[in-house]
Amino acid sequence: MKSRALPAGFPANPEEWQRLIDAAPDRVVDPECPYDPNDPRAVEAYWKDAVQVDGGGPAAVREALAQRAAARPPVDDPSYNTVVLDPDLVPAFKRYGAGWQARVNSVLREWLKAHPAA
Repeated sequence: MKSRALPAGFPANPEEWQRLIDAAPDRVVDPECPYDPNDPRAVEAYWKDAVQVDGGGPAAVREALAQRAAARPPVDDPSYNTVVLDPDLVPAFKRYGAGWQARVNSVLREWLKAHPAA
């Protein structure tokens, strides 16, 4: 007996896929979604740190996360810093999409230029 790789009702051909796509709403309304699924920049910003693994499974995910952690600068690296910011600041900068940390850096640099040390 042949096992089914796809669940019952799953589109079996390009025409069925196209019917599903055509029936999809123009905008997604999901009040529980942590980002606006209709905004490509918000989607990209939310998923930019996602770890994609081929084959999947817990072991593959653990390995991918370990590789990503190994690529980070060590804690004693001078470029590695921890800054405590008010809880409303980070989401405000993240709303503008990828590169929010560079924007925070630019704002701090501008402040230093406007307030030179004595």
